[in-house]
Amino acid sequence: MQRVLARGEIESLDHTSIPRLRLPVRAAVFSDRAARLRQLAQDSPLSGYLSLMAGLADAQHQGLKGCKPPGATDERIDLAQAHGMPPLQAVGWQRDAAWRGLLAALLEHMGGLSSLPPQAAQAVHDLQRRLHDAPGAVEAQADAILAELEEEVDAAAAPFIMAALQVYWTSLACDFTESALPVVTPHGVCPLCGSLPVASVVRVGGQADACRYLCCSLCAAEWHLVRVTCSHCENTKEVSYHAIEDGPEGIKAESCDACHTYRKIFYQEKVLGVDAVADDLASLTLDMLMGEAGYARASGNPLLWQHTQVEP
Repeated sequence: MQRVLARGEIESLDHTSIPRLRLPVRAAVFSDRAARLRQLAQDSPLSGYLSLMAGLADAQHQGLKGCKPPGATDERIDLAQAHGMPPLQAVGWQRDAAWRGLLAALLEHMGGLSSLPPQAAQAVHDLQRRLHDAPGAVEAQADAILAELEEEVDAAAAPFIMAALQVYWTSLACDFTESALPVVTPHGVCPLCGSLPVASVVRVGGQADACRYLCCSLCAAEWHLVRVTCSHCENTKEVSYHAIEDGPEGIKAESCDACHTYRKIFYQEKVLGVDAVADDLASLTLDMLMGEAGYARASGNPLLWQHTQVEP
């Protein structure tokens, strides 16, 4: 039960404190992503793939409207608070079978796109058949994706399975009561679902102005991390920033010479409509340059699965 603040207590609250968490907005999270993907596709060598993922985000937006999976029980919340763990932790979560209905709807939407490339059409068809004939195998793929077991992941099917899982967990995050979040959770993972961040964004406006937020690859929640801090190992001494000369504004790679990893960081003051998943996907050239410089991605993009080796 939430405590009602008495008159006078509201005025005494600290309105300058940095919000720890930014929860996704059900009506906007995937529609905004779709719009950003289409904008990025206009002048990109990855135009075809970005447009394909925009269509997938459209389907996610529709799926999220009616998605209401069972949330965390009181017992799970209490356990998470007692042990400082994410209350919606994806690995080990007992998913409601309704998530497969989300996946079926996403695949039906994608299969109906007139611009669907033959290779993608084949991947959609194969996954539809597997979902019908071997749902257990699809569940196993979902488990492998959530646990980041790359060697067990079917890279062609993974973006579609992940898209359905994103809808499922984003719905959980949209309905989560922030006051139920443990005071402290493990560094480097989403405090809600325990997934890795895809990138970070320096936000503008309100209490979050000029603050950096890590963006969850699964549930779309964002959590604050002090700038010039490695999002992988917490080092603050050997952090550097890299950008492509004459490249797009508002994007850098934040590297750490302690763990030799990097994640991208986007600046909303430069690109107001930035979306961490979309903008990360559209900036693979920076990934190539960082790889050539000897750095490994600390985590991948949920819509693009490649078998890479990441240093622990």
